[in-house]
Formats: sequence, structure tokens, C-alpha cells
Amino acid sequence: MELLDIVDTRGNPTGKTVERAEAHLNGIRHRTSHVWIYRIKDGKTQILLQKRCLRKDSFPGCYDISSAGHIPAGDSYEVSAIRELQEELGVVVGVEQLTACGFQSIDWDDEFHGIPYHDRQVTKVFVLRLDDYAETDFTVQESEVESVRWMNFDECVQAVRENTIPHCISMSELQLLGNGTDHLKLIED
Repeated sequence: MELLDIVDTRGNPTGKTVERAEAHLNGIRHRTSHVWIYRIKDGKTQILLQKRCLRKDSFPGCYDISSAGHIPAGDSYEVSAIRELQEELGVVVGVEQLTACGFQSIDWDDEFHGIPYHDRQVTKVFVLRLDDYAETDFTVQESEVESVRWMNFDECVQAVRENTIPHCISMSELQLLGNGTDHLKLIED
């Protein structure tokens, strides 16, 4: 059983916990961390997308953030981000290598595998630069991730905007990362 902290709209724990499945069944606010891995190749910024496993309880077979995960009760955004990177992609890094981009609130209602899904998240978004990684350098957790692929950032923005790939990526999160050009805001600053 995976217990999550119940949080307020700013992501502050309330002192109560909820089981993950119940949080999604009843729309109870909890925390997640998102890590976007990027690299510079041939002068272009590329981001790593993961394709979610078809057995996932939500958004099966969709392209998603490089690494993301629910934060177990008592953990921090950073600790969870580092753990998810290692579990999902086999990437071992220190907290100091992550760059925080900001927070996102997610309110999403859907149905997957015939079960209602009500997602209420406060998410801390990070970027991680890994210039020397090819797709084959990642060790994917097969129960979570079907595959990974690098995509030019501007092409990803366009694909999400125009829905030309199956995805569960929000435009607001991409806008948090960049301004619609081929470079992330953090690189330009």
C-alpha cells in the first residue's frame, strides 16, 4: 500500500495521509515530482520523453515527462525525484544536479480501464541536463516505461499543442520549461 501525504493547494502536508488508489478515486490532493531530462545536440535542445507502459493505471501508452512519481508520505520533492530517476530510468544523480523550475497544480478527471480517475496534484518540476546520454544508455523499468526517445524541444511543444502524438503532457508545464523556441528558459537565462 502506497501512502501519500494529503496536501493543501500549495503542497503543504496537512498531517493526514491517503492511499494512492483512494487519492485518485476520490480526487484527494497529493504531491508529485517531475524531472525533465534535456541535452544539447547539434545546437538544439532536446528533451527525453518516456512512453508509459500499457499496463499503467493512467494514460497507458502515452508519451510523458522523462521521469515522474508520487511522493510517499514523509518524503520531499527532491528525494522522490532522485528515487524515481533511478527506478524508472537507471539514472543516478545527486540532488545538486537538479534545477527547480517551479510548481504546477494539476486537476484532471478521466477514466482508465473502466475506473474513474480524479487527479489533484501539486507538482514540483525539475530539469536535469544529461548531454552524453543516448536512448540506449537508460535502463527502463519495464513495469512503468515502455521506451524513451529524445525529441527536439520545439517539436515536442508543437506535437503536444497539435496532439500529433499520444501524450499526457500539459502545455502549461512545457511553458514553464520554455518559451516555445528550441531552448529552455533556464539555458537562456
